[in-house]
Amino acid sequence: MNFRSLARALLASVALAASIVLAGCDTDQVSLATNAKANQPVPPKLVAAMGEKDMDLQSPILIRLFKQEAELEIWKQTRSGQFALLKTYPICRWSGDLGPKVREGDRQAPEGFYSINPSQMNPQSAYYLSFNTGFPNAFDKALGRTGSQLMVHGDCSSRGCYAMTDEQIAEIYSLGRESFFGGQKAFQFQAYPFRMTPVNMAKHRNNPNMAFWKMIKEGYDHFEVTRQEPKVDFCEKKYVFDAARAPDAKRDPVFDASAKCPAYIVPEDIASAVREKQQRDEAEYAKLVAKGTPVARMNTGIDGGMNKIFAAKIPEGSTGLSEGAEGNTLQMLAMSKAPGTIPGTVNPPKPNLEPVAATPQEEPVVAVSAPATNTRVASAAAPEKSGGFFSNLGRKMGLSTADTTATTTPPQATASVNPAPATTTPPTAASRLKAAVTRFVPGHDKSKDTPVAAAKPAEPAKPAETKMAATRPALKPSVNDGGGDAMSSGGQLAGAAPVVSSNSFDSRFGAVK
Repeated sequence: MNFRSLARALLASVALAASIVLAGCDTDQVSLATNAKANQPVPPKLVAAMGEKDMDLQSPILIRLFKQEAELEIWKQTRSGQFALLKTYPICRWSGDLGPKVREGDRQAPEGFYSINPSQMNPQSAYYLSFNTGFPNAFDKALGRTGSQLMVHGDCSSRGCYAMTDEQIAEIYSLGRESFFGGQKAFQFQAYPFRMTPVNMAKHRNNPNMAFWKMIKEGYDHFEVTRQEPKVDFCEKKYVFDAARAPDAKRDPVFDASAKCPAYIVPEDIASAVREKQQRDEAEYAKLVAKGTPVARMNTGIDGGMNKIFAAKIPEGSTGLSEGAEGNTLQMLAMSKAPGTIPGTVNPPKPNLEPVAATPQEEPVVAVSAPATNTRVASAAAPEKSGGFFSNLGRKMGLSTADTTATTTPPQATASVNPAPATTTPPTAASRLKAAVTRFVPGHDKSKDTPVAAAKPAEPAKPAETKMAATRPALKPSVNDGGGDAMSSGGQLAGAAPVVSSNSFDSRFGAVK
């Protein structure tokens, strides 16, 4: 069984190498058939998931990607002929802003519909493995948009690309390779700014890219209602989906992205289903706008985004323009296992500090401007002389009668505070006993307790996510640690030749990611 799997992988690599030769590369690239990275088999767990979902290993695939959610989806055709979701991968890093790529060097990751054929698969990538998105397509070219070598690759580093971990891209690459070996000539790559829901459309309703987003939402809706890969054409500098020959036409319509649209129709079953979905979406959108759904803030200099599972693993990590997470959620994610090795050179997106500055509850509260009746400062008042058994017990255990949970005050403010006995409410005996017991509970962080004789406030605690990241184990040096069943102890497939050097491929195509 293992021999058959290896033989199939080698044959698939020969097919990929042959396509590269046909694309104009030297014939010595046939040696790519021995590339161990490109020949890694689909993980057994994923093969088992295919069986459960009525999919074949070599059936066609389709990829959808969402910047704001920082997720990449692999859809695979079932035996019924429709596509079903196989797996969702968190994106380690993407760059730029929400919106399409316009020109070379703008650091934008592309948005739109693209076709990936075997010649776009790059087993010799400097970023472990990769495939070229195919930007610019005919629509992009008609608008004069420029850019090249926009990839989906490993290494979690992006300058206009979509970057995964090495383990993730190895898995995605193997799924594409198997689909080509099964006969798929090209798989569709759909890249969106966010999931095209009424909520997201309402939040971004003032974005200057909305006209473009509504246009590609048409293709999103076609896929949603049919679960079939939509046929994509271009004319009059716009997208056209699932166009078919008109009833009175003698030949199929011919499309040109810059020319006038030919006569065509959209099959009624698809058109009616899409129309109904769009009517529901528009009604929900109108309700959300009428309710005053807040408009998303525009880019404030943040370069791209990162899925929260990766941001939680990096010291001072931020999700950037991707959907973030609360502090507690990031702490929990920091304890979970990351989907692949995160290189130590990862450059997370810049954090957006504006929400923090605008949120009052996240600002430090000081007692200077607070009324004296609500201000209790540890060490500013002498302990009470009476209070019964619980009060005496508290004094014997070294507890102050001041409320240790009150916000501390700067030293200069403390000196001027004179709490009035008639207006200051002392803590109850029960609260003092509870504080005493808490201080002696195992695992209690005594560093956060306010000392009785302290004359200045305690140092503020560091954010929890920073502390979690600081204690995480060292990063793995390579991705071969997780491939025990697929790789030999030497880091390559059993029976496969070592990975070939870059040689002429990298010298000829140095810009390839």
